[in-house]
Amino acid sequence: MSFQSLSFLVFLAAAVVLCRAAGRWSRLLGLGLLELACLAFYTASGGWRALALLALGGGVSYLAARRPSRSALFAAAGYHIAVLLGCKLLGWMPLGISFFTFQQLWLLHETASGAFRLTDRAAFPLYVFFFPTVTSGPILKPQGFFGQLAGDRFLRPTAEDLAAGLYAVFCGTAKKVLLADGFGAVVDNGWARLGSLSAVDAWLVILGYTLQLYFDFSGYCDIAAGCARLLGIRLPVNFNSPYRALSVGEFWKRWHMTLTSFLRECLYFPLGGSRKGTARTCANIMLVFLVSGFWHGAGWTFLLWGGLHGAAQVLERLWGKRRERLPRLLRWCLTFAFVNVAWVFFRAGSVSSAVTLLKTAVIGPLALPPAWLFHGLLPSETKALRRLLPDHQSLVDLGRGALLYAAGLTAALWPRNVIAQMDAFRPTRLGAAALGLVMAWCVLSFTGMTTFIYSNF
Repeated sequence: MSFQSLSFLVFLAAAVVLCRAAGRWSRLLGLGLLELACLAFYTASGGWRALALLALGGGVSYLAARRPSRSALFAAAGYHIAVLLGCKLLGWMPLGISFFTFQQLWLLHETASGAFRLTDRAAFPLYVFFFPTVTSGPILKPQGFFGQLAGDRFLRPTAEDLAAGLYAVFCGTAKKVLLADGFGAVVDNGWARLGSLSAVDAWLVILGYTLQLYFDFSGYCDIAAGCARLLGIRLPVNFNSPYRALSVGEFWKRWHMTLTSFLRECLYFPLGGSRKGTARTCANIMLVFLVSGFWHGAGWTFLLWGGLHGAAQVLERLWGKRRERLPRLLRWCLTFAFVNVAWVFFRAGSVSSAVTLLKTAVIGPLALPPAWLFHGLLPSETKALRRLLPDHQSLVDLGRGALLYAAGLTAALWPRNVIAQMDAFRPTRLGAAALGLVMAWCVLSFTGMTTFIYSNF
């Protein structure tokens, strides 16, 4: 069951209405009903086999957390790591297994450190299968999640919560359907015909994937945050305008923030962090990002992508404060260019194809983008424009491409993102009408939509 489907919208409305009603009668009844809804969602999305595997893993974590001992917690952590490695090496990736694994490891880590104790046994299945986050995050730290379940707002959201939740769901859906999938069409067309690209085409494909990945994943997180807010739960912020970063280190403080926090607290700090000298610090940074690369995929391209980010952060650390003397615009350009180039390896099917695209971007011929590069971009809207402007086909093709990239860059670099505006959002008639029209446009475009990229990891 995809977030960008009518079936999910019906499911969400039914879950919110029924669970809130049950929660007003009894917290335990509402909690139980929500857990059943989460299991139904995951079964419809990932299937019974995947559900059984995650349920078994949840049971292992539960037993270790209920009677915590050093040996039990280490054994549980080893089990989760072994299962994730096995799934990646065997090529069977149950839906959300990577996010599930890191979330369970975070639970075990916090239990081992004494920062968390599992006392609300009835709520544990919700932590494992919470439907807004189970497939693609954010990765939930146990203290922040379980603490809210005992609060007054759980299943009793205020009017402000409902408004903020709907705002985030609508904006996240628009990010995915109108922007991410639009860029995805261009990117797929370009990768399918690497040998036919000019330098201009290559840069459009590279930048297109940079924006596609951002709007796809941040759009998911916006929808997840909105769904949770409708149930009276606040999720941790996972994106904070990452493409405005002035360094690679700052980029990782803004991109997939819960993953960064997990790796810092559960891997970087236990390895010694920055407390054991420069050489050890640099080695720790490289190891953390190689783990991050493997977590995303068991292939050389993902390891190379992780290694590039690790090497960039090591270089920035060695460069030190001298880098801050550079003009802000130059620092932003260097960071954004690096992130774009690194994403090529994240998307590529092989290292050789990534090198081919980058080589074309540097030494390829100069030419205007061909019409086929934009094939599949807003097809219904394009067909209508071509009927209105039959003598300006090339103008329609280039115009929709220019509009997509202008809108994407503006939205990605805008100082106040959706999550930052959730709490300040207050519905007005004009704002509600605008959001309603955008959502209606998205619903009409649901057919043929692709899945979220991060649900594959």
